Amino acid sequence: MKHNTNLNISETNVITKAIAKAMGFGLLITLATVISIPTTAFAGDEHEHTATELHVEETAHLDEDKHDHEGESTVQTDDGHGHGTAEVEEEESHPIVLSDAQLTLADIKVEQLAVASFSLEAVATATLVVDRDRTMTLAPQLDVKIEQRHVVPGQEVAEGQPLLTLGGVAVAQAQADYINAAAEWSRVSRMSKSAVSASRYLQAQVDAELKRAILEAMKMTSKQISTLESNPATIGRYQLLAPIKGRVQQDLAKLGQIVPAGTALMQLTDESHLWVEAQVTPTQSEKVSVGSMALVRVGDKNIEAKIIGRSHEIDSVTRTEQILVSLENPGHVIHAGQFAELYLPDSQDTGFVLPDAALTRGGDGDWQVFIQGEEGFEAFEVEVVESQRGLNLVRGLAVGSKVVVSGAFFLASELAKSGFDIHNH
Repeated sequence: MKHNTNLNISETNVITKAIAKAMGFGLLITLATVISIPTTAFAGDEHEHTATELHVEETAHLDEDKHDHEGESTVQTDDGHGHGTAEVEEEESHPIVLSDAQLTLADIKVEQLAVASFSLEAVATATLVVDRDRTMTLAPQLDVKIEQRHVVPGQEVAEGQPLLTLGGVAVAQAQADYINAAAEWSRVSRMSKSAVSASRYLQAQVDAELKRAILEAMKMTSKQISTLESNPATIGRYQLLAPIKGRVQQDLAKLGQIVPAGTALMQLTDESHLWVEAQVTPTQSEKVSVGSMALVRVGDKNIEAKIIGRSHEIDSVTRTEQILVSLENPGHVIHAGQFAELYLPDSQDTGFVLPDAALTRGGDGDWQVFIQGEEGFEAFEVEVVESQRGLNLVRGLAVGSKVVVSGAFFLASELAKSGFDIHNH
């Protein structure tokens, strides 16, 4: 009985182990299935993600290549079959346009360029003087009294305009003598040659001309003399008239003053033309030839002038030679007495002379100037050959261009704000 019991227990253990083993195998299969499903899903997702990333990377690479090629200048050469055309991408020019108010505020000044061949090193100090061919000193050759003034010093007068009213005992006597002499000559000249001797005829004529010459020496005009002859009531005074158009200078006349004969009462000068007197060394004078051009700098103004003379004599004290230069002065912006610098001609260096204020730096660091055109102001790069004393000899511009010599910094600021740059190498 006991043996059977043990047998039953052993069989039970075997069955239990078999069941456990079967359950373990099933559990293992189940677990493997459960684990394998997510794993396959993740692997498939990873594969799909990898393919997407590859497609994105390839697309990005193509885009980068496209942008790189687009960033380059497109140049196509025709192969002779019409399959290609030459294309060069250029930046569009954008002139700077300013209103009248902005031009005034920025103090924009423009000068027209002319070819210059000056040495910025060969410079001489100079002084502006009046043009002696356009200057008149009024000095009556008779004692006169200042009775009335009609102008003030510095006033611009027209030809024939009254300046002073003069009179006095000497004036009255001279006018009376002429009236008598003119009347006598008129009487004698009407007589027949048989009624008057040749000597008397000549004496009357000479006396009348002498008395007339005295009135002319008093600065009376032909019209004034004729009026005096026909109207003796005006004897004793006359008006001193301006012989030329000009400016009143060196006005020394005072009311009631008795001025001796030959004393200068005032000076009239036409300031539209001036002369420049410069002292140069013998070495510098070797480059000077009468008729050649020179450059005169007065303050911030550069003016082309013409050499009209040289003394050909060396001063014993300064050891220099005097050079005389003539220049035009439209607008009367400069005046006699001002100091100046004279730049002598030099055939080796040619270009355009511009002040420092005309030059600015471009975006690439090169020198540039602004040229006024029909549409506005545009920047142009230039080559600076030489710089001395605030002046620059530059190249790269066309003759006749209207270049900005004042206010260029303002234009450069406007160009920088607009975001445009120049590329006209």
